[in-house]
Amino acid sequence: MKLIFTLLLSVISIGGIAQSTFMHPSPDRPIQNRNVVTPITATISYQGYDEAQAYFGEGEYEIFLDNVDGILDKPIIVLDGFDPGDGRDITGLYNSLSFGGNNLADIVRDEGFDIVVLNAPQYTTGGKDIDGGADYIQRNAMVLVELINLMNDQKVGDEELVVLGPSMGGLIARYALSYMEQNSLDPETRLYISFDSPHRGANIPISLQYLINYLAQELGDPDALAIVENVLNSAAAKEMLYDHLLAHLQAGSTYLQDPTKLLPEGAPDFRDAFQGELDALGFPQTVRNVAMVNGSSQGTTTGDPGMLVVDTTLDFGSGATADVALRFTPEAGLTNTSTSFDSFLFGIPIGSFDASARSFAFTDGVDASPGGTSNISAALEGGGTNPVIQDFIDALNQDEYSFIPVLSALAIDNENDWYVAPDIGGIHNSAFVNTYIPSENESHVEITAASAQFALDEIRGIILAAPEFDLSKRYQLAMNPVEETIELQLDLGMDYSSADLKVFNVTGQELLSLNVTSPSNRITISHNLGSGLYFLNIQDETGRYSLKLLVR
Repeated sequence: MKLIFTLLLSVISIGGIAQSTFMHPSPDRPIQNRNVVTPITATISYQGYDEAQAYFGEGEYEIFLDNVDGILDKPIIVLDGFDPGDGRDITGLYNSLSFGGNNLADIVRDEGFDIVVLNAPQYTTGGKDIDGGADYIQRNAMVLVELINLMNDQKVGDEELVVLGPSMGGLIARYALSYMEQNSLDPETRLYISFDSPHRGANIPISLQYLINYLAQELGDPDALAIVENVLNSAAAKEMLYDHLLAHLQAGSTYLQDPTKLLPEGAPDFRDAFQGELDALGFPQTVRNVAMVNGSSQGTTTGDPGMLVVDTTLDFGSGATADVALRFTPEAGLTNTSTSFDSFLFGIPIGSFDASARSFAFTDGVDASPGGTSNISAALEGGGTNPVIQDFIDALNQDEYSFIPVLSALAIDNENDWYVAPDIGGIHNSAFVNTYIPSENESHVEITAASAQFALDEIRGIILAAPEFDLSKRYQLAMNPVEETIELQLDLGMDYSSADLKVFNVTGQELLSLNVTSPSNRITISHNLGSGLYFLNIQDETGRYSLKLLVR
């Protein structure tokens, strides 16, 4: 039996999950005008949920001065995301800002901005070994607090900071900036960019978690167990993952599922505690909060709920085979067998494992939801030179899964259905004053030309500049309450090409939709709406607008 489990572990190894799942891989390219890497230690300690004492977090940073005057006067801090084992160094973080042959950091440095990259390394403090890239988000936030204070002390002039937080880095930045404000520490920061960050949780398919954990625990291999403990069971993963295998295990077992615990649930004593702490802090109030998102604005799914991800027989030679099947979490209110694993030696069964998953009645399972995607083949490092791993990848019916649901990346907390298209400013609440959301799902923290332009506009302050017109008056209700028709008055000083208009009721149901082209001074909308409160959402070339209307 040990032979078959050893072979199978090599198939479902997650050695590459830290970089490939939680951050988009970056190209290897030279960086101009480098500086020295400098260690930094927080002066505010943090005691984790499972720790007996508080520890001071540590990090390392490098300043990349601008290419205009070479003076630290316009710092932009770029943070690390989830990175157990510190596999992605400062060079990798800088290069992760690349897109289409360009690099966002290079562009802003040519315009006089300075880039400061903060990495979370492995270190020992107070007798405790800490893997910074997988450590408590709060302790990493205290390191950022220290760096913010340091940059504000060292910078020349009074230019306020910009903080860019990709993935988990966005949570670190949010926590640090809010903490500083609430503790009378001026962050002197004008802009916070959250980049596909899991404000309401991240997702790794529970079916994959079950399989990885079963193989590691059954084999008892110390390296395999270390992967489970250092990645899936790390403090940061337990704080972020919306659904975590530890919430579903039988008492006293390291891998068997409790059949009464099938609904999604975060890691005990971590997930809910962290989300509650984050919600209590809220968002920074003296900072402009904006978000770049990789999930679809149109509700485009990542596969289908409950779909068969893989169902294959793997042949290891010498008579050893295994039947492996994984499914996405199912449709709303349904239960399925998410993980099935049966091993054989010359056709004789020698091992078996099954786990089930159930979805809440109000939403399909999160695996297929709109969101910034990751993929199973990347976690398996593309198969490498192992033909069995390649066979497994070739058998995948669905490679991508939703890693950061779009509603999570937008911090929309008044919506429980992961599949609803976001309606910011309408029926959905978001703390962000400006957002970039693509129409189709993209790889998690992938920068495109469009999202880079959004970030550049925000960094340059173009969005903050005084507008030529008051856009709040672009669309106004001529009468409210309305009767037989909805009359929209347009601003005669503005240009209009086309607009998509949709009416929703208070439960979010779309009741009316139309497109208008080249309107002049007024838009008239006929309707048969009953009496009540409704929301009119308008999307045109200048942005998204939302109006409340009352029908008598």
